[in-house]
Amino acid sequence: MKVQEVIDRVIFDTCGTNKLEVTADKLMSGSADMEVKGIVTTFMATVDVIKQAVELGANMIITHEPTFYTGMDDIEWLERDPVYLAKKKLIEENGIAIWRFHDHMHMGHTDRIYDGLLNDIGWEPFLMKKHPPHTYTIEETTLGELASFFKKRLNMQVIQIIGDPAMKCSKVGILVGGGSLGLGREQMPMELMRDQDLDVMVCGEILEWTLCAYVNDAQMLGMNKAMLVLGHERSEESGMKHMAQWLSPLVSGIPVTFVEAGEPFTYL
Repeated sequence: MKVQEVIDRVIFDTCGTNKLEVTADKLMSGSADMEVKGIVTTFMATVDVIKQAVELGANMIITHEPTFYTGMDDIEWLERDPVYLAKKKLIEENGIAIWRFHDHMHMGHTDRIYDGLLNDIGWEPFLMKKHPPHTYTIEETTLGELASFFKKRLNMQVIQIIGDPAMKCSKVGILVGGGSLGLGREQMPMELMRDQDLDVMVCGEILEWTLCAYVNDAQMLGMNKAMLVLGHERSEESGMKHMAQWLSPLVSGIPVTFVEAGEPFTYL
């Protein structure tokens, strides 16, 4: 099976014939007519992920986020950049095709990034409203216990919170990745929290002057509001782990392996 056939099967299985003309979902290395020997799915095709793909004998990486540092993987500004040139050499010397699967993944029959996270946290029975947006009514707990739950389920060392750890909560919203920035409308997360009367918003990315400031002011005013910040990678990588499971039957026995990109930070 060739790279283009894998891409076509993935998009059709996710979106049917609803294929985007303008998209970030581009083949960043390799060629469409390469024969695929093995596939790695990952949140981001970091240097370590590429090296693990080589060790696994995989020559195609499906990454959710950019390979070359900007939202659309623009490379004109990188032509003389030593980091880019070294990474490009690693990719080319090992004959790796890297395809980004982002826009179609979020716009499919269901948002498959949310599907993966939901699978990992086991909140299917608590879902009030699916994408958009994901809101849940869970058994009453405290903010501190909720933070511990996410740390355990998503293998996190630390988690950022705003609010009193002893605060009671049961109505929770989740906005993965950049969704918590508002998807073009900065006010969207605050409107969601207000309109759904949510106790807690669980976020991927943050801006400190938008939802962070709103929740912080609310809890300073004595309102029952809080937020947890998972980070972009921790909130979305479950979707790429889940992808390895549903992709396998689509690719006729080609080995498919999920490789964790991991959090980009070390905590001191």
